[in-house]
Amino acid sequence: MFAAYVTVTIVAAVFTGSAAVTYLARHPYPKAQLDIKRLPRSWGPKLGMLLAAGSLGLLSGFAVPLLGALAAAGLVLYFIGAIGAHLRVGSRQLLGPAVFLAVSLAALVLNLGYHDPW
Repeated sequence: MFAAYVTVTIVAAVFTGSAAVTYLARHPYPKAQLDIKRLPRSWGPKLGMLLAAGSLGLLSGFAVPLLGALAAAGLVLYFIGAIGAHLRVGSRQLLGPAVFLAVSLAALVLNLGYHDPW
């Protein structure tokens, strides 16, 4: 269980961290995604900061399990919102946010399962 928890958490942190970098570096891809979803480009750095905070929170969860669980839960909500934004404009490009959602959800489940808060 521990190996799965560590592996999935690190994968989720790398995924979300790399997405955060693309937003914060003002890469053309996130700009295009914001345009497709009819969201203001000014949201790009804010969304990047949320992703960065989630990534760092996942890694901090190794020292403070509650923080990792809260970060994973926040990322799950973030990616549910991302899927909603795609659906709102009729986009069928759901694979990317679905993968991010699945990895974030797996990190949350494994964190809660390994640390057993009940």
